[in-house]
Amino acid sequence: MKSFQELRIIFLGTPDFAVASLKALLEAGATIIAVITAPDKPAGRGMHLHESAVKQFAIANNLYLLQPEKLKAPDFISELHRLNADLQIVVAFRMMPEIVWNMPPMGTINVHASLLPMYRGAAPINWAIINGEKQTGVTTFRLKHEIDTGDILLQETIDIVPEDTAGTLHDKLMNAGAKLLVTTVKACATDSLKEIPQKDIPVVDLRIAPKIFKTHCEINWHKTCTEINNQIRGLSPYPTAFTLLAGKQIKVFKSHFVLENHKKEIGLFETDHQHYLRFATNDGWLYIDELQQEGKKKLDIVTFLRGFRAS
Repeated sequence: MKSFQELRIIFLGTPDFAVASLKALLEAGATIIAVITAPDKPAGRGMHLHESAVKQFAIANNLYLLQPEKLKAPDFISELHRLNADLQIVVAFRMMPEIVWNMPPMGTINVHASLLPMYRGAAPINWAIINGEKQTGVTTFRLKHEIDTGDILLQETIDIVPEDTAGTLHDKLMNAGAKLLVTTVKACATDSLKEIPQKDIPVVDLRIAPKIFKTHCEINWHKTCTEINNQIRGLSPYPTAFTLLAGKQIKVFKSHFVLENHKKEIGLFETDHQHYLRFATNDGWLYIDELQQEGKKKLDIVTFLRGFRAS
């Protein structure tokens, strides 16, 4: 049996969330024989090629890098065989074919930003806040055929506080996941983990975390203040909740609310043109604290109101 430092590990990931895990493994003394990330893609107004955060980190740390277009390509599969990894680790990557995830003798470990089996899917951080959860967490598990259904290795619970947004919770889970991954790989090296099938975990209300689309981002003022505020928090800073204000679309990044029985039309907005802009919901007023008008900069509400004129 090989020690933690002797394990030949291939790491697969793309965004910042994955970088934290890769960095933690290196700092712990892991042997990363290759890093696999997404191909460069055009982005921004100039459509210049954009390198993933994982690629940038890999280059900065002189790690062997692969960017396959297709994960079933014969040349890529041949290279994986040549590398002869003991273990693969995937964090925020893409769907992988079995020929890839089942290749190493120790299989492939994934880090997921929820307490599986809750919130399987592409957007667990967003949906946990949108649904008003008070806790979430991170899970390490073995990859298998169905997405996010593999046997659980370790989990850590993280509290969601009222001030959390998708952005702040992302960072909490990113750091917690990195630490949990190192602990998991060290335990795998000593074969000291008891794997738990997800079907053995009792769940009363199983919630999933599908990809976020534009329809999920539009604010429905007929919902409660709490539901709308959770939606705004859960979509901030990206992809962001939005609504119309005086005929123009605005993105809403931050809000608070006051519960009140009123007879105002749902969705009506009021402002004193100095300190507040609020919308009527079915159980009170939702106050906008930070927003961005189409084609403009993100502003706090006081700054925004200095130049706002409702037509």
